[in-house]
Amino acid sequence: MQKIRVLAGLAALLLVPALAMAQKTTYDFDKSADFTKFKTYVMKEGTPVGQQLIDDRIIAAIDAAMTSKGFTKAPSNPDVVVIYHVAFDKQMDISTFSSGYGGGYGPYGYGWGGGWGGGTTSTQVRDILIGTLVIDIADASKKNMVWRGMGTKEVDTTAKPEKRDKSITNAVNKIFKNYPPKVKK
Repeated sequence: MQKIRVLAGLAALLLVPALAMAQKTTYDFDKSADFTKFKTYVMKEGTPVGQQLIDDRIIAAIDAAMTSKGFTKAPSNPDVVVIYHVAFDKQMDISTFSSGYGGGYGPYGYGWGGGWGGGTTSTQVRDILIGTLVIDIADASKKNMVWRGMGTKEVDTTAKPEKRDKSITNAVNKIFKNYPPKVKK
């Protein structure tokens, strides 16, 4: 029984970073826009990261996502203009972990319950960097925004280039998951 409880505790600890790293996405759109007529696009500068390698990765990921959605690049007379913005925010992460055992006399006799036992509790406080990527799509002829996708996630500042590529590509793909939007009538 003791081994099962320890293994369950370890499994929970291993899942916490995965849940903390999950990306949250949202989107919004102009319900009157006809998304079926948009076939070509051009990228314009918004609010880049300011690190050329990261900005190049974001642009490449957006280009790949737009291509997968059936768009082609058109430097002149595009149907839509795509602009991305990046913002960062520091937040404090507070995590408390307990180890040990909690067996004892529970409500049904010896076994599980509040009980008495040993163990330790530790609390870790750390600053984390949260990145937000916003992708705007504007109707080029009407000059108004028709779709906005946004993703927020903890940034791994020590990631290797391959992991950065994968993370940025996954973020962009997750943001574009809801494009074109499904209009309910």
